[in-house]
Amino acid sequence: MADVDQGSSPPSDGAPQALDPPNAIDTNGTDVVNATVAKFVATPEGTALAYGSLVFMALLPIFFGALRSVSCSKSKNSSDMPETITSRDAARFPIIASCTLFGLYLFFKIFSQEYINLLLSIYFFVLGILALSHTMSPFMNRFFPDNLAIKQYQLLFTQGSGESKEEIVNYEFDTKDLVCLAISSVVGVWYVLKKHWVANNLFGLAFALNGVELLHLNNVSTGCILLGGLFVYDVFWVFGTNVMVTVAKSFEAPIKLVFPQDLLERGLEASNFAMLGLGDVVIPGQFAAILKKNTRTYFYTSFLAYIFGLGLTIFVMHMYKHAQPALLYLVPACVGFPVLVALVKGELTEMFRPSTFPARAETWLIVTVTTAEL
Repeated sequence: MADVDQGSSPPSDGAPQALDPPNAIDTNGTDVVNATVAKFVATPEGTALAYGSLVFMALLPIFFGALRSVSCSKSKNSSDMPETITSRDAARFPIIASCTLFGLYLFFKIFSQEYINLLLSIYFFVLGILALSHTMSPFMNRFFPDNLAIKQYQLLFTQGSGESKEEIVNYEFDTKDLVCLAISSVVGVWYVLKKHWVANNLFGLAFALNGVELLHLNNVSTGCILLGGLFVYDVFWVFGTNVMVTVAKSFEAPIKLVFPQDLLERGLEASNFAMLGLGDVVIPGQFAAILKKNTRTYFYTSFLAYIFGLGLTIFVMHMYKHAQPALLYLVPACVGFPVLVALVKGELTEMFRPSTFPARAETWLIVTVTTAEL
C-alpha cells in the first residue's frame, strides 16, 4: 500500500526503477527500491534527514487531519457531513483493493504504460488541485487583508422542474476559494510538467490530509477490522507475489511522500529519494481520528504508536537489508498501544462501544484507487 524507498529514482521517472533489497524498504505493500543507473550510497546525514523528514511529513496530515475530522463530523449541514466507513465496508475493502491492484497489474501488462500514465496524470491533476484547494482554504483567512471585499458565489445544478426539482450540485464558495484554486492550479501544472518532488509532496500531503479528514470510521471496531484486513493484504501482496512490485515500478502519480537523500549535495535538484506511500499515512490516520472522538488520551497514544511503528519499520529494514511492509509493524502498534491503555484504565468496553456516526456509501471510489495503488 505504501513504501519508504531509499535511494530511488526521481519522481519524474515515476515509480521505483529496480529492486535493491540491501538498500530498500517497503513500508506498506508496494516495493521500495534503491537503484538508479549508478548505485548511490547515501551519507548518514542524508539518510537521517530524509527519513526524519518523511516521518515529520507523515505526522502532519495525521495530526491536523484528525483535528479537522472532529470539526467536520460536527457539521450541521448534511452536504458537509463526512463519508463514513462501516464495518461491512471495512471487511470488503481489502478484497476491493486487491482486485483494483490486480486490475492495474493487468492494464500495465496489456496496454502501453505511457498512455495509462497519461490518463492517470490527468486524473490526479484534477484531483490534486481540488484536494490542495480544500487543504489551503482554512488558512487563507490569515493572509487576506481585512479591508478586502470577499464575494460569495454559488454553483447550482438542478434536475427537473417545479415540485420534482432535485439538486444535483449545490456548492458555495468565495473569493478565497478562487485564490486557493488558482494557487493549486499552478502547483498542478508544475507537477505535470516537471514531476518535481516538492510539487509531488504538496499534492501527497493534501491527499493524505483530506483522506483523514473526510473519510471517517463509524467506530473503533471498524477501524480494527480495516487495519486487520489491510495487514493481511499488505503482507500477502509484498511477500507472496510480484504484482505490487510491478505496479509500483510502472505507476506515475503523487501517491507517496518523497524526500531526497542527496539534498545536502545537490539541493533541490536531488534525485535519490526515500519515499513513504500515502496508504501508510491515511489508514492509521483514520484510526487515530476515530480515537480522538473518544478521548485525547487514546489519540495521542495512537499518534505516538505510529511514530514507534514507522521507526521500527525503518530500523528492521536497515537491520535485514530487505523490503518490509509497514503495516506489519504499524497495525500492532497503532491498535495494540491504545488497547493496552484502555485495559489499564478499565475502559476497554467503552472504547469499542458503537458510535452514532451516520453511514454514507459514496466513499469507496476514491479510497479504493488511492489505497490499492499504494
